[in-house]
Amino acid sequence: MDALDALLNRVSAPRLVAPAPDAAQRELLFRAALRAPDHGQLRPWRFLTIEGAALTQLGELFASALPADASPEAVAKAHAMPLRAPLLVVVVARLQAHFKVPQQEQLLAAGCAAHGILLAAHAQGIGAVWRTGELAYNPQVAAGLGLGAGEQIVGFLYLGTPERELRAVPQLELADFVSAWAAPQSPV
Repeated sequence: MDALDALLNRVSAPRLVAPAPDAAQRELLFRAALRAPDHGQLRPWRFLTIEGAALTQLGELFASALPADASPEAVAKAHAMPLRAPLLVVVVARLQAHFKVPQQEQLLAAGCAAHGILLAAHAQGIGAVWRTGELAYNPQVAAGLGLGAGEQIVGFLYLGTPERELRAVPQLELADFVSAWAAPQSPV
């Protein structure tokens, strides 16, 4: 698949089953991530891979991070969340103090790295979906995943084999999103 095809036709695949991407495919996923725009070459990202029994353990971490009064349904849902795919990649932004590169730019770079993984997955026929939700911003989840000071979760990327055919790419009108800027007229 060429680059433009991947860019123009990538869609999320929310229903994923085994097999997970193999070692060679994973290498390409992470190599693509490392090509994200990176002002200052800070490489403000890292990735955690979670699979097998660790998916169940992540579900336990998710459930333990819920409020004490969470409903049994919410707890069951939290336990099941990581089991939606055979491989989960946690994209972590490593924000650093830097004289020239604001942390916002570093966070955006980590987001671009996540998008690189999604594009590389699509190009290889791997199903993928990027999820966040309130647990992505939960301090207990961050601590349980071993995040340090200055680190935050950008997203959970679920990867595997699409359970069904991917949906068609929605056709959007470019004019709804693109316009020419006209400088304001200065008063005479």
